[in-house]
Amino acid sequence: MRYRVRGRRLRHSPLRRRSDVVEAWTFLAVVVLLLVVAPLVGTLTAWWAHDEARAAAREQRAERRHLRAEVVGRTSDALPVAQDGRRPSERATVRWTEPDGDPRTATARVPAGTRNGDTVDVWLDSRGRGVAPPADSTAVWQHTVIIGVCATGGAVAVILSGHAVVRHAAMRRRLAEWDQEWARTEPEWTGRRA
Repeated sequence: MRYRVRGRRLRHSPLRRRSDVVEAWTFLAVVVLLLVVAPLVGTLTAWWAHDEARAAAREQRAERRHLRAEVVGRTSDALPVAQDGRRPSERATVRWTEPDGDPRTATARVPAGTRNGDTVDVWLDSRGRGVAPPADSTAVWQHTVIIGVCATGGAVAVILSGHAVVRHAAMRRRLAEWDQEWARTEPEWTGRRA
């Protein structure tokens, strides 16, 4: 075998230690893990997260009701706040007419800068309270990508931490072997008795 791994030959050499061989093969295993396993973990986790996010968005769409309403008053003069990465919004009182003809009012989130009399899209929950719109496909994909990247990063961190532990143990073993061999050969070189 004439393979070179990080400058060490894997063939027999009087200077080669067992810890050198373990470290060289560990390096090869780490490369394979980083190139195959970490992306696979990220992909599988992202796939799972995508299914969960789509199910949550479907559930939100089923629970929430979309309607067009007229802004009839502001509930506060507070500064608008951004929510869920969407445009800034503020709370206002809105009015709409139900299909049976009954007029209704509620407090809901409306885009910042909306004036009285403007018509806006409003989402209501089952109790008639104004809520944020359900997650759209962009939000689902953002969630998927973030979870996938985090899972891949976590797998990379675990792999590199394991590699660092193995290298540390190999170095300690190598230094212990060198100390033992030096204790045997020092008297021959220096003339001292141990």
